[in-house]
Amino acid sequence: MSKYLFDEIYKSVKGLMPIDELVDGATVTVEGWIRTNRSNNKIGFISMNDGSCFSCVQIVYEEDKLANFAEIAKLLTGCAVKITGKLIITPEAKQPFEINATEAELLGACDAAYPLQKKRHSLEFLREIPHLRPRTNTFMAVFKIRSIISQSLHEFFRQEGFTYIHTPLITGNDAEGAGETFTVTTREDTNYAEDFFGKHACLTVSGQLHVEPFALAMGKVYTFGPTFRAENSNTPYHASEFWMIEPEMAFCDLKGDMAVMEAMLKYVIKDVMTNCPDELKFLNDFVDKDHTLIEKLDRVVNSDFKVITYTEAVDYLKNSGEKFEFPVEWGVDFAKEHEIYICDKVAKGPVFLIDFPKDIKAFYMKLNPDGKTVAACDLLVPGVGELIGGSQREENYDVLVKKMADIGMETESLEWYLDLRKYGGVVHSGFGLGLERLLMYVTGVANIRDVCAYARTPKNLKF
Repeated sequence: MSKYLFDEIYKSVKGLMPIDELVDGATVTVEGWIRTNRSNNKIGFISMNDGSCFSCVQIVYEEDKLANFAEIAKLLTGCAVKITGKLIITPEAKQPFEINATEAELLGACDAAYPLQKKRHSLEFLREIPHLRPRTNTFMAVFKIRSIISQSLHEFFRQEGFTYIHTPLITGNDAEGAGETFTVTTREDTNYAEDFFGKHACLTVSGQLHVEPFALAMGKVYTFGPTFRAENSNTPYHASEFWMIEPEMAFCDLKGDMAVMEAMLKYVIKDVMTNCPDELKFLNDFVDKDHTLIEKLDRVVNSDFKVITYTEAVDYLKNSGEKFEFPVEWGVDFAKEHEIYICDKVAKGPVFLIDFPKDIKAFYMKLNPDGKTVAACDLLVPGVGELIGGSQREENYDVLVKKMADIGMETESLEWYLDLRKYGGVVHSGFGLGLERLLMYVTGVANIRDVCAYARTPKNLKF
């Protein structure tokens, strides 16, 4: 007899990965955790999952075939067991196969106080037990998709000729120019001149500035890693620790930047739809409030992304007849309600907003010829609003220095960054995509706390 993962059996039965010995009546051994266990004096049924795939397997055990029937019948939800039995292929049934047990062994008992029972648990409750919530259908689906998305991103960039650069987590620069950072220190005072690094150090808010030099040496690069923001915000969209995908491309303008964004997003969504159909079906039916998750993702994959300027968007919003909570005037940053209106009502699909006022965007963005706007873009998607932000970077040394001076930024700590403009600087562009924001979009999960393994938010560090 051989030990198998549920995923191997499912794929073999469905003909996706045929394994010669996995035929009807074959003896197999599986290991996993009990989701439910019900029995009478003659026959019992265990719904069991081993984590290798989303679906559970039904184990049938009978008194006259299982020596320790009475012991197994008493096992509780959460117990880990080892089952040996006959593989019964059931192509006409809801489940493609079941296992009729001939041997059963308890591998790990579960206390009766186990908090995950056969009922719907609220997401708020499950946030209090993040060490156990991966055992639920919702979080098994979310974290499987998170893994697939992460792998898919790497595969996309490798296929497109990008080089993966690991940028530092500890830095002396605030990449945004106005972000709130976590200080890294060994001292109890603020005398950073005597600190470990001899200056104020912080956890990075973005890997962009550090990856740009590699783009101007290697052409196309990206960084993908954790970033940290110290804003005291408790919204469903903000976390203090999250992961960012940040590509940078030399000899690339804003149009080329947007082309990469669109291709990347479609590639990742297609990959998830191919590899996680069961997970997406569950999330569509039980998590997405409108039950249109799969339809929404399919729509993005098959759309041609539109382009609208910021100025055009302002005109659309002001002439919409809608009563927005936040008034719209040229020069203000759009709120979520504005982004969703533009996406859902104007573009009727994914759309790039471009050419934003320079005063509401970061210092490094390319100044347009009008002197008022920058070559920046936000990718808006239906139902969510902004998903990705990017720009063409300012490659002119004098223009960048003036922009920094105009907003009161000191240049001493960023001389190395300015050097890139003096030593063979060229047109280059890039963008940033928050992994958790993408995951919320792809899964229909409404709170960022539910797509992080252990969410880091204000006053929340229990685990």
